[in-house]
Amino acid sequence: MRSPSWSRPRPLLLLLLLLSPWLVWAQVSATASPSGSPGAPDCPEVCTCVPGGLASCSALSLPAVPAGLSPRLRALLLDHNRVRALPPGAFAGAGALQRLDLHENGLHSVHVRAFWGLGALQLLDLSANQLEALAPGTFAPLRALRNLSLAGNRLARLEPAALGALPLLRSLSLQDNELTALAPGLLGRLPALDALHLRGNPWGCGCALRPLCAWLRRHPLPASEAETVLCVWPGRLTLNPLTAFSDAAFSHCAQPLALRDLAVVYALGPASFLVSLAACLALGSGLTACRARRRRRAAALRLPRPPDPNPDGDPHGCASPADPGSPAAAAQA
Repeated sequence: MRSPSWSRPRPLLLLLLLLSPWLVWAQVSATASPSGSPGAPDCPEVCTCVPGGLASCSALSLPAVPAGLSPRLRALLLDHNRVRALPPGAFAGAGALQRLDLHENGLHSVHVRAFWGLGALQLLDLSANQLEALAPGTFAPLRALRNLSLAGNRLARLEPAALGALPLLRSLSLQDNELTALAPGLLGRLPALDALHLRGNPWGCGCALRPLCAWLRRHPLPASEAETVLCVWPGRLTLNPLTAFSDAAFSHCAQPLALRDLAVVYALGPASFLVSLAACLALGSGLTACRARRRRRAAALRLPRPPDPNPDGDPHGCASPADPGSPAAAAQA
Protein backbone atom coordinates (compact mmCIF):
# COMPACT_ATOMS: atom_id res chain seq x y z
CA MET A 1 0.00 0.00 0.00
CA ARG A 2 1.39 3.36 -1.04
CA SER A 3 1.70 6.19 1.40
CA PRO A 4 -0.17 9.38 0.62
CA SER A 5 1.65 11.80 -1.66
CA TRP A 6 1.75 14.54 1.02
CA SER A 7 3.79 12.31 3.34
CA ARG A 8 6.71 12.31 0.94
CA PRO A 9 8.92 15.40 1.12
CA ARG A 10 9.11 17.11 -2.23
CA PRO A 11 12.58 18.13 -3.49
CA LEU A 12 11.54 21.77 -4.12
CA LEU A 13 10.14 22.12 -0.62
CA LEU A 14 13.31 20.67 0.89
CA LEU A 15 15.42 23.12 -1.12
CA LEU A 16 13.38 26.09 0.10
CA LEU A 17 13.68 24.94 3.70
CA LEU A 18 17.43 24.61 3.37
CA LEU A 19 17.84 28.04 1.75
CA SER A 20 15.46 29.95 4.00
CA PRO A 21 18.11 30.97 6.62
CA TRP A 22 20.35 32.29 3.86
CA LEU A 23 17.50 34.27 2.33
CA VAL A 24 16.68 35.85 5.68
CA TRP A 25 20.32 36.78 6.27
CA ALA A 26 20.64 38.31 2.80
CA GLN A 27 17.51 40.39 3.37
CA VAL A 28 18.79 41.69 6.73
CA SER A 29 22.17 42.54 5.19
CA ALA A 30 20.53 44.41 2.35
CA THR A 31 18.47 46.40 4.83
CA ALA A 32 21.42 47.21 7.08
CA SER A 33 23.79 48.11 4.28
CA PRO A 34 22.22 51.48 3.36
CA SER A 35 22.30 52.50 7.01
CA GLY A 36 26.00 53.10 6.61
CA SER A 37 27.34 51.19 9.56
CA PRO A 38 30.91 52.05 10.64
CA GLY A 39 33.31 51.19 7.89
CA ALA A 40 30.76 51.52 5.07
CA PRO A 41 32.01 53.35 1.95
CA ASP A 42 29.72 56.37 2.49
CA CYS A 43 30.37 56.68 6.22
CA PRO A 44 33.51 57.93 8.04
CA GLU A 45 35.20 55.01 9.72
CA VAL A 46 34.70 56.13 13.32
CA CYS A 47 31.17 57.46 12.87
CA THR A 48 27.73 55.93 12.81
CA CYS A 49 25.55 56.60 9.80
CA VAL A 50 21.83 56.26 9.17
CA PRO A 51 19.76 56.41 5.98
CA GLY A 52 19.39 59.84 4.43
CA GLY A 53 23.07 60.78 4.54
CA LEU A 54 23.41 61.53 8.26
CA ALA A 55 26.80 60.82 9.89
CA SER A 56 26.88 61.00 13.69
CA CYS A 57 30.40 61.53 15.05
CA SER A 58 29.34 63.12 18.34
CA ALA A 59 31.32 62.77 21.59
CA LEU A 60 34.12 60.62 20.18
CA SER A 61 37.02 62.86 21.34
CA LEU A 62 38.00 63.41 17.71
CA PRO A 63 40.93 65.85 17.32
CA ALA A 64 40.11 66.65 13.68
CA VAL A 65 37.41 66.34 11.05
CA PRO A 66 37.26 62.72 9.79
CA ALA A 67 38.86 62.18 6.40
CA GLY A 68 37.15 60.71 3.37
CA LEU A 69 33.79 62.46 3.63
CA SER A 70 31.29 61.18 1.09
CA PRO A 71 29.80 63.45 -1.59
CA ARG A 72 26.40 61.95 -0.64
CA LEU A 73 26.66 63.14 2.96
CA ARG A 74 23.81 65.50 3.94
CA ALA A 75 24.39 66.05 7.68
CA LEU A 76 27.55 65.77 9.80
CA LEU A 77 27.39 65.87 13.60
CA LEU A 78 30.80 66.63 15.15
CA ASP A 79 29.65 68.15 18.42
CA HIS A 80 31.35 67.45 21.78
CA ASN A 81 34.73 66.54 20.29
CA ARG A 82 38.21 68.10 20.47
CA VAL A 83 38.47 69.79 17.08
CA ARG A 84 40.56 72.86 18.01
CA ALA A 85 41.17 74.19 14.49
CA LEU A 86 39.66 73.92 11.02
CA PRO A 87 42.35 73.86 8.28
CA PRO A 88 41.83 74.78 4.62
CA GLY A 89 39.47 72.38 2.88
CA ALA A 90 38.51 70.67 6.15
CA PHE A 91 35.32 69.30 4.56
CA ALA A 92 36.65 68.48 1.09
CA GLY A 93 34.49 66.00 -0.75
CA ALA A 94 31.27 66.79 1.15
CA GLY A 95 29.86 69.17 -1.44
CA ALA A 96 26.24 68.14 -0.76
CA LEU A 97 26.47 68.79 2.99
CA GLN A 98 23.46 70.75 4.29
CA ARG A 99 23.89 70.58 8.06
CA LEU A 100 27.13 70.87 10.06
CA ASP A 101 27.25 70.78 13.87
CA LEU A 102 30.55 71.73 15.54
CA HIS A 103 29.35 73.05 18.87
CA GLU A 104 31.38 72.48 22.03
CA ASN A 105 34.73 71.51 20.50
CA GLY A 106 37.04 74.10 22.06
CA LEU A 107 37.43 75.49 18.55
CA HIS A 108 39.66 78.58 18.49
CA SER A 109 40.84 78.84 14.89
CA VAL A 110 38.95 78.72 11.59
CA HIS A 111 40.97 79.11 8.40
CA VAL A 112 39.51 81.48 5.84
CA ARG A 113 39.21 78.55 3.38
CA ALA A 114 37.89 76.00 5.88
CA PHE A 115 34.35 76.00 4.41
CA TRP A 116 35.30 76.04 0.75
CA GLY A 117 33.18 73.68 -1.32
CA LEU A 118 30.15 73.80 1.01
CA GLY A 119 27.90 75.77 -1.29
CA ALA A 120 24.84 73.72 -0.29
CA LEU A 121 25.25 74.18 3.49
CA GLN A 122 22.13 75.56 5.16
CA LEU A 123 22.80 75.17 8.89
CA LEU A 124 26.11 75.79 10.68
CA ASP A 125 26.49 75.52 14.45
CA LEU A 126 29.76 76.90 15.89
CA SER A 127 28.39 77.63 19.34
CA ALA A 128 30.07 76.97 22.70
CA ASN A 129 33.62 77.29 21.35
CA GLN A 130 36.52 79.68 21.94
CA LEU A 131 36.49 81.81 18.79
CA GLU A 132 37.87 85.32 19.36
CA ALA A 133 38.03 86.56 15.77
CA LEU A 134 36.96 85.53 12.28
CA ALA A 135 39.00 86.29 9.19
CA PRO A 136 37.38 88.28 6.35
CA GLY A 137 35.68 85.95 3.89
CA THR A 138 35.29 83.02 6.31
CA PHE A 139 31.61 82.46 5.46
CA ALA A 140 31.70 83.86 1.91
CA PRO A 141 31.36 80.42 0.20
CA LEU A 142 28.18 79.60 2.16
CA ARG A 143 25.73 81.30 -0.18
CA ALA A 144 22.88 78.92 0.76
CA LEU A 145 23.31 79.36 4.53
CA ARG A 146 20.06 79.97 6.43
CA ASN A 147 21.00 79.45 10.08
CA LEU A 148 24.32 80.42 11.72
CA SER A 149 25.09 80.12 15.43
CA LEU A 150 28.16 81.81 16.93
CA ALA A 151 26.73 81.82 20.46
CA GLY A 152 28.90 81.16 23.47
CA ASN A 153 32.24 82.24 21.99
CA ARG A 154 34.64 85.09 22.80
CA LEU A 155 33.91 87.41 19.92
CA ALA A 156 34.54 91.06 20.81
CA ARG A 157 34.06 92.35 17.26
CA LEU A 158 32.36 90.99 14.16
CA GLU A 159 33.33 92.62 10.88
CA PRO A 160 30.99 92.70 7.87
CA ALA A 161 33.74 91.15 5.74
CA ALA A 162 33.81 88.07 8.00
CA LEU A 163 30.18 87.22 7.34
CA GLY A 164 30.20 88.46 3.79
CA ALA A 165 27.00 88.73 1.80
CA LEU A 166 24.68 85.90 2.88
CA PRO A 167 21.48 86.54 0.91
CA LEU A 168 19.49 83.64 2.44
CA LEU A 169 20.53 83.88 6.09
CA ARG A 170 17.42 84.08 8.27
CA SER A 171 18.73 83.38 11.79
CA LEU A 172 21.94 84.62 13.42
CA SER A 173 22.82 83.74 17.03
CA LEU A 174 25.36 86.03 18.72
CA GLN A 175 24.38 85.65 22.36
CA ASP A 176 26.90 85.12 25.15
CA ASN A 177 29.89 86.75 23.46
CA GLU A 178 31.86 89.91 24.26
CA LEU A 179 30.28 92.25 21.72
CA THR A 180 29.81 95.91 22.61
CA ALA A 181 28.47 96.94 19.18
CA LEU A 182 28.01 95.66 15.65
CA ALA A 183 30.12 97.15 12.89
CA PRO A 184 28.22 99.45 10.50
CA GLY A 185 27.10 97.63 7.38
CA LEU A 186 27.06 94.15 8.90
CA LEU A 187 23.29 93.77 9.07
CA GLY A 188 22.79 95.55 5.75
CA ARG A 189 24.43 92.63 3.93
CA LEU A 190 21.89 90.15 5.36
CA PRO A 191 18.64 91.09 3.57
CA ALA A 192 16.70 87.95 4.63
CA LEU A 193 17.64 88.13 8.33
CA ASP A 194 14.61 88.17 10.63
CA ALA A 195 15.88 86.44 13.80
CA LEU A 196 18.81 87.92 15.71
CA HIS A 197 19.79 86.61 19.16
CA LEU A 198 21.79 89.16 21.17
CA ARG A 199 21.47 88.61 24.91
CA GLY A 200 24.47 88.01 27.13
CA ASN A 201 26.75 90.62 25.50
CA PRO A 202 28.19 93.76 27.17
CA TRP A 203 26.52 96.17 24.74
CA GLY A 204 27.66 99.79 25.18
CA CYS A 205 25.07 102.57 25.03
CA GLY A 206 26.58 104.97 22.52
CA CYS A 207 26.68 106.10 18.92
CA ALA A 208 28.16 102.77 17.79
CA LEU A 209 24.88 101.12 18.74
CA ARG A 210 22.86 103.17 16.28
CA PRO A 211 22.78 100.66 13.34
CA LEU A 212 21.72 97.82 15.62
CA CYS A 213 18.94 99.85 17.26
CA ALA A 214 17.68 100.93 13.84
CA TRP A 215 17.50 97.26 12.77
CA LEU A 216 15.67 96.30 15.97
CA ARG A 217 13.00 98.91 15.32
CA ARG A 218 12.28 97.25 11.98
CA HIS A 219 12.55 93.70 13.38
CA PRO A 220 11.14 93.71 16.93
CA LEU A 221 12.50 91.06 19.28
CA PRO A 222 10.17 88.75 21.19
CA ALA A 223 9.07 90.33 24.46
CA SER A 224 10.91 87.74 26.54
CA GLU A 225 14.20 88.47 24.79
CA ALA A 226 13.79 92.24 24.45
CA GLU A 227 13.88 92.60 28.22
CA THR A 228 17.22 90.79 28.47
CA VAL A 229 19.10 92.65 25.70
CA LEU A 230 20.60 95.53 27.69
CA CYS A 231 23.36 98.10 27.27
CA VAL A 232 25.32 100.16 29.79
CA TRP A 233 26.55 103.75 29.50
CA PRO A 234 30.32 104.23 29.98
CA GLY A 235 31.05 105.13 33.58
CA ARG A 236 27.53 104.34 34.76
CA LEU A 237 25.95 101.31 36.36
CA THR A 238 22.44 101.70 34.94
CA LEU A 239 21.26 99.27 32.27
CA ASN A 240 18.94 100.20 29.43
CA PRO A 241 17.12 97.92 26.99
CA LEU A 242 18.25 98.35 23.40
CA THR A 243 14.66 98.53 22.25
CA ALA A 244 14.14 101.72 24.28
CA PHE A 245 16.38 103.85 22.02
CA SER A 246 14.65 105.85 19.33
CA ASP A 247 16.41 107.50 16.43
CA ALA A 248 16.21 110.85 18.25
CA ALA A 249 18.45 109.43 20.98
CA PHE A 250 21.28 109.43 18.44
CA SER A 251 20.70 112.95 17.09
CA HIS A 252 24.01 114.11 18.57
CA CYS A 253 25.93 111.44 16.67
CA ALA A 254 27.64 112.18 13.37
CA GLN A 255 25.68 110.90 10.41
CA PRO A 256 27.48 108.24 8.38
CA LEU A 257 28.37 109.23 4.83
CA ALA A 258 26.05 108.06 2.10
CA LEU A 259 27.38 106.05 -0.83
CA ARG A 260 27.23 109.11 -3.10
CA ASP A 261 29.22 111.16 -0.62
CA LEU A 262 31.80 108.39 -0.33
CA ALA A 263 32.10 108.28 -4.12
CA VAL A 264 32.70 112.05 -4.23
CA VAL A 265 35.34 111.78 -1.51
CA TYR A 266 37.14 108.96 -3.27
CA ALA A 267 36.99 110.82 -6.60
CA LEU A 268 38.14 114.21 -5.34
CA GLY A 269 40.74 112.88 -2.91
CA PRO A 270 43.38 111.83 -5.47
CA ALA A 271 42.67 114.89 -7.68
CA SER A 272 43.11 117.33 -4.80
CA PHE A 273 46.30 115.56 -3.79
CA LEU A 274 47.76 115.93 -7.29
CA VAL A 275 46.78 119.61 -7.45
CA SER A 276 48.37 120.24 -4.05
CA LEU A 277 51.52 118.44 -5.15
CA ALA A 278 51.76 120.51 -8.35
CA ALA A 279 51.26 123.76 -6.39
CA CYS A 280 53.99 122.78 -3.92
CA LEU A 281 56.39 122.00 -6.77
CA ALA A 282 55.66 125.32 -8.48
CA LEU A 283 56.12 127.25 -5.24
CA GLY A 284 59.34 125.43 -4.49
CA SER A 285 60.68 126.13 -7.98
CA GLY A 286 59.83 129.84 -7.63
CA LEU A 287 61.57 130.12 -4.27
CA THR A 288 64.65 128.35 -5.63
CA ALA A 289 64.83 130.74 -8.62
CA CYS A 290 64.50 133.83 -6.36
CA ARG A 291 67.27 132.60 -4.08
CA ALA A 292 69.56 131.94 -7.06
CA ARG A 293 68.93 135.46 -8.40
CA ARG A 294 69.76 137.01 -5.03
CA ARG A 295 72.97 135.06 -4.79
CA ARG A 296 74.07 136.25 -8.26
CA ARG A 297 73.29 139.87 -7.37
CA ALA A 298 75.21 139.63 -4.12
CA ALA A 299 78.18 138.06 -5.91
CA ALA A 300 78.19 140.87 -8.44
CA LEU A 301 78.33 143.50 -5.68
CA ARG A 302 81.31 141.81 -4.07
CA LEU A 303 83.52 141.82 -7.27
CA PRO A 304 86.87 143.92 -6.92
CA ARG A 305 87.14 147.26 -8.86
CA PRO A 306 89.68 147.49 -11.77
CA PRO A 307 92.95 149.43 -10.87
CA ASP A 308 93.06 153.20 -11.73
CA PRO A 309 95.51 153.81 -14.66
CA ASN A 310 96.27 157.37 -13.40
CA PRO A 311 96.25 157.17 -9.65
CA ASP A 312 98.23 160.44 -9.34
CA GLY A 313 97.12 162.25 -12.45
CA ASP A 314 94.33 164.63 -13.05
CA PRO A 315 90.94 163.36 -13.82
CA HIS A 316 91.46 164.17 -17.53
CA GLY A 317 94.41 161.80 -17.86
CA CYS A 318 97.18 164.35 -17.88
CA ALA A 319 100.53 163.38 -16.43
CA SER A 320 101.57 164.63 -13.05
CA PRO A 321 104.18 167.38 -12.90
CA ALA A 322 106.40 165.17 -10.89
CA ASP A 323 106.30 162.51 -13.55
CA PRO A 324 109.79 162.28 -14.97
CA GLY A 325 108.54 161.15 -18.28
CA SER A 326 106.35 164.19 -18.85
CA PRO A 327 107.41 167.02 -21.32
CA ALA A 328 107.45 169.55 -18.50
CA ALA A 329 110.01 167.61 -16.59
CA ALA A 330 112.17 167.33 -19.67
CA ALA A 331 112.11 171.08 -20.23
CA GLN A 332 113.05 171.70 -16.67
CA ALA A 333 115.95 169.38 -17.05
